[in-house]
Amino acid sequence: MHVIAREPRAEAAFLRLPRSGNHHDLGLFGVNAAEGSLRKDQIGLYHLAWQVDTIDELADAREALLDALAYTGESSHGATKSIYGADPDGNQFEIMWMLPRTEWGEYEHSAPIDYLDLSAEMERWTGVDTAGHIALETQ
Repeated sequence: MHVIAREPRAEAAFLRLPRSGNHHDLGLFGVNAAEGSLRKDQIGLYHLAWQVDTIDELADAREALLDALAYTGESSHGATKSIYGADPDGNQFEIMWMLPRTEWGEYEHSAPIDYLDLSAEMERWTGVDTAGHIALETQ
């Protein structure tokens, strides 16, 4: 794996496998990086992430989490757009959609934490499927 981005505020490093079509395949976070990221009685798992095929599915996931009272937030990470929730045990999870590879631009080697304007993203990306593609070039 190659380190493709670092996020000092979260003491995080994002890694990508060779030939992966993902922005990052693994995110590593410092244990005490984000206040409240781990409870004192919690060991190990901080969060999991799942990728959806379209921005439309991300919006549907947001509504489902809101309906289930499990929604905890959302953000734009440049190349990926994310919705967050928590399971009944309080474990955080992420549901994300990734921009088309050709649109990563300045986000090739960064993973910012920015405001997500989901309505604007839907206007631009509705119906665009980006999941499950393997890059033919090695990075």
